[in-house]
Amino acid sequence: MSQDAKYYRLAMRIFADFSGSIAIPAVAGALLGQWLDGRYGTEPRYMMICLAGAFLLSGKIVVKKAKFYRDRYEVLNRSNNK
Repeated sequence: MSQDAKYYRLAMRIFADFSGSIAIPAVAGALLGQWLDGRYGTEPRYMMICLAGAFLLSGKIVVKKAKFYRDRYEVLNRSNNK
């Protein structure tokens, strides 16, 4: 496999991983917030709270994954420079 292909595979993996890390908590927060608001008649209080929580969770996950992928990129880059 060529070095370019390895970089492209890493880029696509990062894209897919970050997309899921942002979308899944947002969708789950929105659904949970809607359900709670419907149950307690507090529209849009719980929706906003759940979306804020999803935002914070996504941020924490993205930072953790960015550090992980930075290390993976450095390893790939070092192997390319040999």
